[in-house]
Amino acid sequence: IRGISPALVQPLMRSVMEAPFPALGRTITVKNFLPGSGTEVIELRRPLDSRLEHVDFESLFSSLSIRHLSRVFASLLLERRVIFIADKLSTLSKCCHAMVALLYPFTWQHTYIPVLPPSMIDIVCSPTPFLIGLLTSSLPRLKELPVEEVLVVDLVNNRFLRQMEDEDSILPRKLQAALEHILEQRNELASDKEEKSSPLNEVVSEAFVRFFVEIMGHYSLFLTSSEREERTLQREAFRKSVSSKSLRRFLEVFMETQMFGGFIQERELRKQGVKGLFEVRAQEYLETLPSGEQSGVNKFLKGLGSKMKFLHKK
Repeated sequence: IRGISPALVQPLMRSVMEAPFPALGRTITVKNFLPGSGTEVIELRRPLDSRLEHVDFESLFSSLSIRHLSRVFASLLLERRVIFIADKLSTLSKCCHAMVALLYPFTWQHTYIPVLPPSMIDIVCSPTPFLIGLLTSSLPRLKELPVEEVLVVDLVNNRFLRQMEDEDSILPRKLQAALEHILEQRNELASDKEEKSSPLNEVVSEAFVRFFVEIMGHYSLFLTSSEREERTLQREAFRKSVSSKSLRRFLEVFMETQMFGGFIQERELRKQGVKGLFEVRAQEYLETLPSGEQSGVNKFLKGLGSKMKFLHKK
């Protein structure tokens, strides 16, 4: 429109601003006047789930093995300190961004600097959780600093330069194995011959959402409303309802994180309930459970391995 005449831009922007803000997946129509051809109607649709629009999981997989990726993921879930090292700015920013996207429906609540300028490297001495990206050129300086309890991930050579040594035992073992199994098959699932191809981003996102559904999918059963209509999570009952001992152990630690706190608080405060991909999958999951069973029996492989059927229930 600017190409036709800059003067036409303002009336168009005004009509966009005056239109009501659309709900997820909804469309608004905007009228726009063009000299010579009259009024055209433009439809603008807000995506149902726009989380992955600018996420590039491919760079993460080309930099890290599945095994290393799941250990970094586990460390972030416990809100530890993680440093990514790479020789390109683009690798750092893409990998940091993708890693944070994998935490959905949770949000990283702490320091997040995908590319840390060398002049600010002292930030890595902070005692609080962080996810920070550093260029390889900063490595000598990093080695001189008194950094404690940190996972340093070399994205160039797919290795850990420093670690806590317990990264492999954070996640419940069966769920971790199932998640890694699906990620190993991501390319076949993404180009499933029987049905329309599902882009890699969707396959990877669904795998991690499914992981969280197994851990947390039953949380809504333990959100109780008081007389004043305030919703509260019955935390102890929620944790104890899980039959797997390793899952209960993981929840005990995970429920202390700010990530978990933020997730639950958002849901306690909302009267209508949250409607996103996670909630949809959690509801589907609850409907498949035998009555009286509220715990994550490991249906992970069945749920995901059946050629990602739910990806195509658009």
